[in-house]
Amino acid sequence: MATKTPGSSLEERWRGILSVHARTMCEIDRALHPHGLGASDFEVLDILASGVAAEPGEQCRVQNIAGRVHLSQSALSRLIGRLEKDGLVERTVCQEDRRGVWVALTRKGRDLHSEVLPLQRAVLARVLTDRQDG
Repeated sequence: MATKTPGSSLEERWRGILSVHARTMCEIDRALHPHGLGASDFEVLDILASGVAAEPGEQCRVQNIAGRVHLSQSALSRLIGRLEKDGLVERTVCQEDRRGVWVALTRKGRDLHSEVLPLQRAVLARVLTDRQDG
């Protein structure tokens, strides 16, 4: 029998959060895979489409996206590169600050986001509702 320590309740809660996150990401990956997307791909498209980091439909600096997704700068750059190669986003260099990079959804990216948004939201509703009920 495990002994309860002062931090064990926090550890259990933390592990519960990690478990829900991992399960949710896997479910989103499964739902979006037939559309050529993963959960992290969707997050970037969703940020761009929602205008959270800029005005909806406008370009957004990569640094603003990096502050909203849980990826390293290099992983985010690779992900954006894949999305660009697939024609879902386009990148441009910031004219005011050559170190900055802008990213914007293309029409194809906007259409794909609209198509898969209900799938992602359904996974969130199912997994997070299950978690609260269970």
